Formats: sequence, C-alpha cells, structure tokens
Amino acid sequence: MKAPYPVDLHSHTVNSDGNDTPYELVMNAAARGIKILAVTDHDVIPPKTAKIPGNGELDIVEFAKSQGVALIQGIEFSSETTVQDVHIVGLGCDWEGDIMAQEANEIAQSKAQAYIETVKRLNERGYPMDMEEILNLGGKRIDILELQKKRIFDMMALKGYTPDWKSAKLFVRDDPYLSVEREKPSGAHIIDAIHKAGGIAILAHPVLIDEIVCMEGQEMTRWEYIETLIEAGLDGIEGRYTYDKTSSKDKRPREVIWQEVIGRYSGRLFISGGSDYHADVKKGTKNQRELGETGLTLEEFMAIPQLKKLYDSL
Repeated sequence: MKAPYPVDLHSHTVNSDGNDTPYELVMNAAARGIKILAVTDHDVIPPKTAKIPGNGELDIVEFAKSQGVALIQGIEFSSETTVQDVHIVGLGCDWEGDIMAQEANEIAQSKAQAYIETVKRLNERGYPMDMEEILNLGGKRIDILELQKKRIFDMMALKGYTPDWKSAKLFVRDDPYLSVEREKPSGAHIIDAIHKAGGIAILAHPVLIDEIVCMEGQEMTRWEYIETLIEAGLDGIEGRYTYDKTSSKDKRPREVIWQEVIGRYSGRLFISGGSDYHADVKKGTKNQRELGETGLTLEEFMAIPQLKKLYDSL
C-alpha cells in the first residue's frame, strides 16, 4: 500500500531500537512509495552502508537512490535528565567529525549504566530478567553500549509482565523507583552540537513531553519549555506524528494535535513530520507505525529551504 505522505523524516533501524536492517528500511520505504526518507536512529551515528543480500555492502545513500528513495542521514538525540521524551533530531550533520562521535559515545555510556540499574530494580520488584537475554533478544546479540530502553520494554511484554511495550514504558516511567534517570545532555547543548556539526535541529513529537515539566526546580508548561529550545536555536518541529500509536498521554485524535502544533509554530519554526517507524510488526505489535503514514508532502518539503538544501546535496 502506498503511503499517504511521500516524505518521512523519522525512522529507525536495528542500529538502535528498530527492527528493520538498513537494507530492509530502504526496501520497505520504496515499496510504500516514499520519495524522501530520514533514518534517525537513537543516539547513534547513521549507517554509511547497507548489507545487500547477495551483493555485499553498498553505500546506503547510493543504494537508496537506486531504489528511488532520497535518503537523508540523521540522528535522534534524547535530552534533558528531568524531562521525559525530549528528543531532538539532527539532520545533515558532519558524521565523520568528532562532534557527533563524542556526543554519541557519552550518551551510550550513560545509557548503559542506567539500564543495568533499571533491570536490577525490575528483578527486585519481581519481574525477573537478565541483561544477557535482553542483549540477545530477537536472536541478534548487541553490545550493551548499543542497548536502547525500548528493548527492555519489549522483553517485559515478551515475558507477559505487560500487554505490550507501550504499557511497559508507562509502567516503568510512572514508578519513581523503576524510572532510573540517566544523565542526559540539555536540549540547548544538543542543538548547539548539531549546529556545530553543520546540521539542523528538529524537536520530535513535542506532545509526548508532559503538559507540566520541571526544569532546575522550576515548573513550566511544555510550551514554555519549547520556548527555551527556540531561544537556543531550534530550527524545526515535528508537526505530524503518530501519537495514537505510542505511549502518548494525550488521547485526542492525531489530526487535532497536529493542528495545535502547526498552529503554534508555523512561521516561527519549519514544520517537519514523520512516522517514527520501528517495524514493530516483527515483534508482534498489531497497531504498528507504517512508513509515511504521517510526514510531509513533496511540496511542503521542497518549500523549506533547510530541507531542500539537504536534498540537493544528495
């Protein structure tokens, strides 16, 4: 089935918590009629190559181009220690330089420490699992520095502790003892790092951020918090997103949320869009996010100078 939107600027692979290989992601995007795709794995440098069955490894951008897909390489950073779901997407960065490599390495170290503690506390609460089985989930062992929290949630669902990964996420998040906070860089720091690496910074899924947040002991609304990111140089915001297929606490129809976000920020930030595709169907998720079910039209994308410049450079 062809996707409603031919531009999807938010997707994941097995390099973080997705379930498609880079090759599969490209092929699935082509099958869905996606013309422009951003691969934005969590906190890791985007892949340079894709392993092609029977044809070794090929440059991923060139391979995608051969399938009719313009592939933009990106990264989705988790930021803010005390505010959940502040994710900033960086597109068009210098992936060969030291800036992005250093950010990704420091984040991987802090994640590993926090996830070890999370699993320990789940065991204490009577939800037994060990780190080795988490790292081997799905038959593909990963290094602990590659671990993403969603893999822990997937394991909780697999063991029957929760109905699905989304319920597991909320279960852990809403329990102060289980919700181990790792040290995260500030949103302003990530925006600055993306800019120094020559990229553009986009706030992902803004309405996953709680309505009221606490920053340095001060309470503010999510919208007030986003203003601090704008002051720090934020370039864009995800206007269209798959809220109804995530752990979002806002149960309004996705289109209503889209209208609010776009209405608030149109003219101040450019409006991005993406599915946050993870290929979760491979882990039994029935209501999975599909490539291009939310995103941008080609006309919308090409009308944004920063994005068109990335496209022209491919």
